[in-house]
Amino acid sequence: MSVTVMIPTALRSYADGADTAELDGATVGEVMKNLAAKHPALKPHLFADDGKLRSFVNVFVNDDNIRDQQQADTPVKAGDEVAIVPAVAGGADLPTLSKEEIERYARHLILPEVGMEGQRKLKASSILLIGAGGLGSPLAMYLAAAGVGRLGIVEFDMVDFSNLQRQIIHGTEDVGRPKAESAKRTINSINPNVEVEIYNEPLTSANAMGIVEKYDMVIDGTDNFPTRYLVNDVCILLGKPNVYGSIFRFDGQASVFGYQGGPCYRCLYPEPPDPGLVPSCAEGGVLGILPGIIGVIQATEGIKILLGTGTTLNGRLLLFDALAMKFREMKIRRDPACPICGDNPTIKELIDYKQFCGIPDEPEGKSEAAKVEPQTPWDVMPREVKDLLDAKAPVFVLDVRQEHEYEICNIGGTLIPLDQLPKRVGEIDKDADIIVHCKMGGRSAKAVSFLRDQGYEKVRNMWGGMNAWSEQVDPSVPKY
Repeated sequence: MSVTVMIPTALRSYADGADTAELDGATVGEVMKNLAAKHPALKPHLFADDGKLRSFVNVFVNDDNIRDQQQADTPVKAGDEVAIVPAVAGGADLPTLSKEEIERYARHLILPEVGMEGQRKLKASSILLIGAGGLGSPLAMYLAAAGVGRLGIVEFDMVDFSNLQRQIIHGTEDVGRPKAESAKRTINSINPNVEVEIYNEPLTSANAMGIVEKYDMVIDGTDNFPTRYLVNDVCILLGKPNVYGSIFRFDGQASVFGYQGGPCYRCLYPEPPDPGLVPSCAEGGVLGILPGIIGVIQATEGIKILLGTGTTLNGRLLLFDALAMKFREMKIRRDPACPICGDNPTIKELIDYKQFCGIPDEPEGKSEAAKVEPQTPWDVMPREVKDLLDAKAPVFVLDVRQEHEYEICNIGGTLIPLDQLPKRVGEIDKDADIIVHCKMGGRSAKAVSFLRDQGYEKVRNMWGGMNAWSEQVDPSVPKY
């Protein structure tokens, strides 16, 4: 039998924006359990840990309050209307704005689309930012300036000199400090009215649910695939909008996932690329201004969602080419077969995202050692390479970086960029003792694998590349 369940405004964000649901069930308890199964994010708001309906949730059947009865056992029949009426703090009242805040947000207040009510909505809202790097910098600064009441920042990295070209929330004096703390300090200087909560830890399957559920939405500023899929899945499971952005070299992308029944990140990219197939910004570079452009677009989408105004990027993928100064737009549709947001989802809890992305876990207790020890039989440490060069040993040093990287710093040797290696492999003597290197060791590892497949037996990879050379051999060599 079909019963109509009326979902209150306070809970609709946990039910994909739906205001009603048609459900089967012979009792109120069965109907509520079916509602929680349909919208898992509703479950903690309806049921206590013991499985009973929460005491602060009243249920009406055909306008009759059944609180005094055994609520869950109350029978219902086809055509009945079940209304959920939870307790709310102060009803729909929004926080007031002080005189200083009215002056601060004056240019917002004279926009009819914002006004006093909209600004009070922003003050009452919360956003979780994943990352305080290139994308997270403009996101945090503009959202704070706009008056979003509470910002959470998940970031466990330290500020490095190489960050300062694009991560504008940090300054030279912040090098060596935790990014989360540096970001909080800058946000507080921009707008002391904003509450900032920092999580100086990586986002994982173990902590994601507990962190994300405290916020109205998530804005993703990550730079790796495991975290990106994790953010997507936790947002879908909790019914939170996910504002997406990504950058590489001169190209950027932005969209909104998991919002108002729209597609999620898995609908766009069902599976991640193989590890190492897509180079990171550390390997490929990124125009310093690019994260500012994409980050501001993400911040704009977040503000629009909080205000409930305008047309978002839900169902649309925005592509930006900085070199051509062109924007393109692609339509994205929700995939009915999507394993997490589809019609019959198979992912109902968070998974091992490193394993999903094909990234092996570090052996327990070996993570620190892994930073200073070779990982394969073909790895050689930079110090050993330095000893061989000083001894004028007959080694062939092969640099597989690009020419512009070679100009930044080099240790001599022959430059054959990785993408040219298949065509120029004949220039390398098969009997030579070959040591290959790049910037960080990734491209050189691919070169070693390729050369060994071609019959080169005496070929090794300089672990850590030029960055490790700078750290372990010659600090005067710049890291880039």
